[in-house]
Amino acid sequence: MTYTYKPKGICPNLITFDIDGDRITNLKFNGGCNGNLKAISKLVDGMTVDEIEEKLKGNTCGFKDTSCADQLAIAVREAYKEVSANV
Repeated sequence: MTYTYKPKGICPNLITFDIDGDRITNLKFNGGCNGNLKAISKLVDGMTVDEIEEKLKGNTCGFKDTSCADQLAIAVREAYKEVSANV
């Protein structure tokens, strides 16, 4: 299933990814720091929701309370809850 998330408080305006069970693939950020976000996308490809959340949740960017990584952790957990509820 492809999931789209509208992040809050960061430069990218959309995060999209595929979720199969609890595995995340094909992650893409729309906007933001292109090189850094491509790197995050490659690093988390194939990881589980728990692995992503464990490594990235709570990361901040500058003076912001969140970051692209933190918003990704929130997005994958939200997607997983939605997928699990529909099973």
